[in-house]
Amino acid sequence: MFNLAPYIDLPLMWGGIIAFAVFLYVLLDGFDLGIGILFPFAPTEECRDKMMNTIAPFWDGNETWLVLGGGGLMVSFPLAYSIILPALYLPVMFMLIGLIFRGIAFEFRFKAHNETKRLWDYVFHFGSILATFSQGIILGSFIQGFKVTERAFSGGVFDWLTPFSMTVGVALLSGYVLLGSTWLIMKTEGEVYNWARRIGLYIIFYVVVFMGIVSLWVPFLSDYIMNRWFTWPNFIYLAPIPMISLLAILLLVYNLMNRNGDHKPFVYTVSLFVLCYLGLAISSWPWIVPHTFTIWEAAAAPESLSLSLVGAAVMLPVILFYSGYSYYVFRGKVGSKGMY
Repeated sequence: MFNLAPYIDLPLMWGGIIAFAVFLYVLLDGFDLGIGILFPFAPTEECRDKMMNTIAPFWDGNETWLVLGGGGLMVSFPLAYSIILPALYLPVMFMLIGLIFRGIAFEFRFKAHNETKRLWDYVFHFGSILATFSQGIILGSFIQGFKVTERAFSGGVFDWLTPFSMTVGVALLSGYVLLGSTWLIMKTEGEVYNWARRIGLYIIFYVVVFMGIVSLWVPFLSDYIMNRWFTWPNFIYLAPIPMISLLAILLLVYNLMNRNGDHKPFVYTVSLFVLCYLGLAISSWPWIVPHTFTIWEAAAAPESLSLSLVGAAVMLPVILFYSGYSYYVFRGKVGSKGMY
């Protein structure tokens, strides 16, 4: 049988691939979900057209990473998949419904007449809110962990409905709005550009507040997380993460106020997402079902991991190439008509 286990730590490799795919999805789909949340509040119809045009070449391709993350989890960690999915059936279903309505609204809006265009604007808006809030609930539930008996989920249908998961849902809404507004700063000019800068300065306050609340709440969810962050010498080793986060926030606020480079707000916002994701990874490592199964305990057979890794090694560079090339082709500022 084909087996790479003697040469590669296959569960670790696949855990890295899935973590990478999930992060790219959050980052890339995050800015177009943020634009959807902001959509009805844009100053004019022309501004909304510009906002749509900034994400038109990318929005459906961005969701490739969600498919890769979910499919990779099922193939590589079937035990984790069989526990996490039943625990999160409803929020996952709500997220998919929101994404479906966003896709429908996106396509129909381009063909709609003036009397129905506003309808699709709101479908796009509420679909984005539903998808984003559901993703926050999924994240919050994962951090909290799941009730597991032997090798199966043993909790209730609404175990995900907790104050912490709701808070994370609202926090992600504010984070995606910040990501969307800084994307617009980078991609637009004129009225949309000025409006996006005002939105960025407004929403950064809420992002900082919710980052603080969630960061202070997480260690109290588990003794394992508390010990990971606040025991010696871990406290010293991990201190740079919140310190760099604070620096990124200060640089972002300074740039939003002084207009020092249109790409910098987006870069600083991305850095905040990277640091938050790194903090989550540190809190969760090495659990894939917190705090029940590690990535090694939940992994599929080595032969299965080996075969699927060969497919990933072929397809992952292809996906990265065409995604990167599309962003390269459609670089620069956009207008309201005729796409680029």
